[in-house]
Amino acid sequence: MKTLIIYVSIHHKNTEKIAKVMGDVLNARPVKPWAVKPEELSDYDLVGFGSGIYWWRHHWALLKLVDSLPRVEGKKAFIFSTAGMNIPWYNHRALRKKLKEKGFQIVGEFSCKGWDTNGWLAKIGGINKGHPNERDLEKARRFAERLKNLYDQN
Repeated sequence: MKTLIIYVSIHHKNTEKIAKVMGDVLNARPVKPWAVKPEELSDYDLVGFGSGIYWWRHHWALLKLVDSLPRVEGKKAFIFSTAGMNIPWYNHRALRKKLKEKGFQIVGEFSCKGWDTNGWLAKIGGINKGHPNERDLEKARRFAERLKNLYDQN
């Protein structure tokens, strides 16, 4: 299974930690959205899309990349994020909708707490300092292993 992980990790490298753990399990190359050409995605069996959550949605650069993609009927994808307010069903809604509109089949979603110092949170030292922690990283490993096992059986 050839896998690509596209991610944005800005402030504390929270999402980068998750992307690297998943990349190790899936033998995937983690890249930034601005380093990917839309036509490159056709070379991959599975594509992961992730970032920190900014004001209840994924980073704008990730959403912009998805907007630029051609329709890819049935290509498998997964979504991941780190967030101060870890509410994946809500935080992932914009990216999930865009991917489905492009024809992706979403095979899994992962989210964990991330140290968040955005906006007014900086004044109080942020929330979730120390996350993702080793337990979060282990959950990300297990998520990636389930994806790998699921895909290897098909």
